[in-house]
Amino acid sequence: MRFYSTRDASRKLYPLAEAAFLGLAPDGGLFVPERIPQVDMAAVRRLAGVSYADMAGYLAGVIFDDVPESVISDVVSRAYNFDIGLHFFDSKKGALELFHGPTFAFKDFGARFMGQMTGRLNTTDSLTILTATSGDTGSAVAAGFYNVPGVDVVVLYPDGKVSPLQEAQMTTLGGNIHPLRVRGNFDDCQRLVKAMFNDPDLRSRKRITSANSINLLRWIPQSFYYFYAHCLWSAVTGGEAAEIVVPSGNYGNITAGMLAARMGMPVKRFVAASNANDVVPEFLVTGDYKPRASVRTVANAMDVGAPSNFERMMWLYGDVDNLRRQVAGFSATDAEILDAIREIEDKYGYTSDPHSAVGYLAAKHYDIEGYWLSTASPAKFGEVIEKAVGHWPDIPAALQQRLDCKRVYTMMDASESDLKDYLLGL
Repeated sequence: MRFYSTRDASRKLYPLAEAAFLGLAPDGGLFVPERIPQVDMAAVRRLAGVSYADMAGYLAGVIFDDVPESVISDVVSRAYNFDIGLHFFDSKKGALELFHGPTFAFKDFGARFMGQMTGRLNTTDSLTILTATSGDTGSAVAAGFYNVPGVDVVVLYPDGKVSPLQEAQMTTLGGNIHPLRVRGNFDDCQRLVKAMFNDPDLRSRKRITSANSINLLRWIPQSFYYFYAHCLWSAVTGGEAAEIVVPSGNYGNITAGMLAARMGMPVKRFVAASNANDVVPEFLVTGDYKPRASVRTVANAMDVGAPSNFERMMWLYGDVDNLRRQVAGFSATDAEILDAIREIEDKYGYTSDPHSAVGYLAAKHYDIEGYWLSTASPAKFGEVIEKAVGHWPDIPAALQQRLDCKRVYTMMDASESDLKDYLLGL
């Protein structure tokens, strides 16, 4: 399998390692596969019954078909050694819990696969991972690449706009992890990262790649858990195709689900559930895509005003009319999110993080038969949970350990020249 840019009408093809290490395509587009392979759902169901890693190994082999089977087997066995489960709230709908990995967020699924695969594809000792985060990407990438030989990780996060736990996970590892606390918002961080990838002078002097959902090695593995969720949901309900609600910020998660659907995973429809940063839900209504500066909300990992993966979404569906046939939109205010956290605890005795609460609200709004993605542990958003229900959630020991460690980071203005100097100085 080779890959090409969403912006390249001529479809110049790149091998996996080159596309992965470039991160962003030379023309500023995002890499996508040259073709969408079809999977054997009978094989998916059989292997899902063995383990998530076994199923993921099959799917990875289908799409990364030039990687030796032994390498893929080793990658998935090391990456996926944690649980995934579907918690039903009633007979019709539930939450897909994706937060049982080492950083307690769904991004462990993509970041750990990418870290393991990058370590095997990298044939030099001078690769720098450069990524922007609005919350959980940074901690997942830091953990996924920690101590990977020959790799430095530079994580940009907005000053004062991530939770203390999220910051602690990014700033207490040391070693090859280099956190940059940027005076600005997530869109500033993302702009800086894109500027570095579009700087030919830097690219000629420094070997860099991305590790957020811009990178195909982060994006594609997120499609795997949609197949697993289908197996879990259909086994309990007997249903053939679920409605799937995806709390969305940069839209890598939902476009991974869309890719799974194109590969043969049954789905009735998707719901793109946003907070006040509702660029895509607005687009689904008006047909006009109007990216803008993000606004801060209680669901901070979704505070994205110019989602990068919009290009992949349009690559998958072509135009807004086709998108509307498969995807519905939804957005929620901070007050509605806090009310939802309170309602979920009062009604079900279940503590939900704010992003998953947006999924719950969308599921209620559309009265779905399916599930929403529960993307992070509530422990990572203690201040928000306390505001909603009057007490802090339980904090797992592994997270508490991070909180107790000294945080080390570099403060930086939202300056392209400052970031370039920092990278060249590593």
